[in-house]
Amino acid sequence: MNPMRRMALALGAQPWLPRFAPLIVGSDKALQQVTRGRLTIMLATGLDELVLQVPGRKSGILRTTPLLTVPHDDAWLVVGSNWGGPKPPEWVGNLRAAQDPTITFRGRTIAVDAQELVGPERERIWPVLLETWPNYQKYAERTDRELPVFRLTPR
Repeated sequence: MNPMRRMALALGAQPWLPRFAPLIVGSDKALQQVTRGRLTIMLATGLDELVLQVPGRKSGILRTTPLLTVPHDDAWLVVGSNWGGPKPPEWVGNLRAAQDPTITFRGRTIAVDAQELVGPERERIWPVLLETWPNYQKYAERTDRELPVFRLTPR
């Protein structure tokens, strides 16, 4: 495992990390904007990241959110972990309400269909997610809610 990934895993496990979320996400958005989505903070760690684009469910304003992703079977998996916070991140509600979500992955914008995985399907995919980001298990233990898992499939 490369040292940057090891550092990302160690930092990602820290309970104080969510306090820095606005700084981390803002920096990542700026880097992606300058590089037209070709570079991300996660890329340096060997992890994959996509940018989710969906309208806000209340405002209708297009929202862009960088997310750790696990490419799997010609789709992308994302988790609404919010670092184990008590509430899901805003993008989860927006994605659930979205008609035509898109993602940007490695500089390419792609229309996707979003499916929330539940029950046995979610349980089957959970170990796949933990292979890439074991901290999801820590996040699940920090909260009483079930972390939502989505499969984003190209349309």
